[in-house]
Amino acid sequence: MRKYFSIGLALALVLGGAAYWLWAPARASGVTFLTEPVTRGELLATVGGTGTLEPEDVIDVGTQVAGLIKTFGNGTDGKLIDYGSPVGPGTVLARIDDALYAARAEQSRSLVGSAEQKVLQTKAKVDEAVANTNTSRAALMQAQARANQSKRDWDRAKTMKASATISDQEYDAAQSAFEVNTAGVVVSEATIAQAVATEADFRASVGDAEAAVRTAKAVLRQDEINLGYCIIKSDVAGTVIDRRVTIGQTVQSSFNTPSLFLIAKDLKKMKVWASVNESDIGQIHVGQAVAFTVDAYPKKTFRGAVARVRLNATNTQNVVVYTVEVTTDNPDGLLLPYMTANLKFEVDRRADALLVPNAALRYRPAANLVSGTASGSKQSGGAGDKPNPGVVYVEDAGKLRAVPVELGLTDGTMTEVVAGDLPAGAAVIVGESRSGGTPNTAENPFAPKPGGKK
Repeated sequence: MRKYFSIGLALALVLGGAAYWLWAPARASGVTFLTEPVTRGELLATVGGTGTLEPEDVIDVGTQVAGLIKTFGNGTDGKLIDYGSPVGPGTVLARIDDALYAARAEQSRSLVGSAEQKVLQTKAKVDEAVANTNTSRAALMQAQARANQSKRDWDRAKTMKASATISDQEYDAAQSAFEVNTAGVVVSEATIAQAVATEADFRASVGDAEAAVRTAKAVLRQDEINLGYCIIKSDVAGTVIDRRVTIGQTVQSSFNTPSLFLIAKDLKKMKVWASVNESDIGQIHVGQAVAFTVDAYPKKTFRGAVARVRLNATNTQNVVVYTVEVTTDNPDGLLLPYMTANLKFEVDRRADALLVPNAALRYRPAANLVSGTASGSKQSGGAGDKPNPGVVYVEDAGKLRAVPVELGLTDGTMTEVVAGDLPAGAAVIVGESRSGGTPNTAENPFAPKPGGKK
C-alpha cells in the first residue's frame, strides 16, 4: 500500500512540476486573458462608400432672350420667388423688361397689315386686268367683224370696178376701209396680248404679296414668342433650390442659355451619387439594398436601392472610382440636396449565424502559453461563399487551446463560423492584460469604434 502511495505522490509531483513549468511564464508576467463569447445572430456584410444627395430630377430654368430682370413672381405660397419657394406648372418665376420686344412685335404686326393690304391691292389690279382682257377680246371680235365686212365690200367693189359700175372714188373708199379694218384686227390682237400679259404679271404679284404676308407673319410670330419669353415660367411642380439672378440684373442670351433658377421636381424622391472603389464595384448591382446616414442625423438610418452603376469611372492618382446612383424616399423632407451620405451597400446576409469576434481571429498568444499547435490562416473570411480557414483560442481546464475553424461571411467586426468545434457561448480569447499595464487586444485599427468614434 505504501508503495502505491509513493508512486502516486511522485506522479503528482511530476505533473505539478510540468504544470508549473507551463504556466509559470503567464503567472510571472501577470497575464490575464480577455474573452468575448461566441454568439448567434444575423450577420450583414456591406461595402462602404460616400456620396452626395441630389434631387431625383432637377430642372434648370433659363431664358431665351436677353434683358433686364424687372420683377420676380410669386410662388404657390404667395410669397416672392426665392430660395426654397414652392412652385407649380405655369408659376411666374421672373419677368424681363419687355419694352423692346413689345415694340418689335408691334412693328411686325404693322408690317403684316401692310402686306395684307398689298395683297388686296394686287388682287384688285388682277380683277382690273381681267376686265381689260375681256374688253379687248370684245373689241377684237368687233374689229374682225368690221374687217370681214370691209373685205366683202371691197370684193364687190373690185367686181363692179371691172364692169365700170362704180367710180374710182367709191373703189378707193372700199379698199381703204378694208385696209383700215384689217389693221384694226391686228391692233386688237396686240391689245389682248398686252392685257393677258398684264393680268399674268398681276397674278404673279399676288403670289409675291401673299409670300410677303407669310414672311411678315413669321416674323410677327417670332417677335411674339420672344415677347412671351420675357415671362419666365416654371413648367413643373417643385421647389426652387437655387436662384441665380437678382432684380435689376441684365441677362445675356447667346449660344449658352443663361441659368436663372434650379427647380427640384420632387424632394420626396432623392438620389445619392455614391463613389465606390473599383475593388468593390463587382459586388454592386442594380436593385441592391443600401443603408446610409447623414451628418445632420447621425443616429438615423435611411434606406435606398441601387438604381444605376455608371460606367465612366474617374481615375485620380491611380485610384479608380465608379459613381453609383442610389434612389431613396424622403417623405419627411429630412434629406436636403447636397448633404454628404455615408453608405453601406448590403452585399450578403446570414440569419442565425454562429458569430465570432474578428479580434479573436487576429489574436495570437506567445508560444509558451499554448497547449499544442493548430494551423490556420489569420484572415477572417470575406463576403464570398468560399470558406476560409482560421483559428481561435479558448481556455480549457486552465490551458489555452487552439480551435481551427472554417470562416464565412464577415462584416468587419464579426465573422461567421461555418465549421469547427466552437459552440455558441464559448469564450474566445480576444486579447490579454498584464498586471500594471493596459489591455493588449488584437484590435483592427480600421474597425468601427463604439460610440461612433474613429
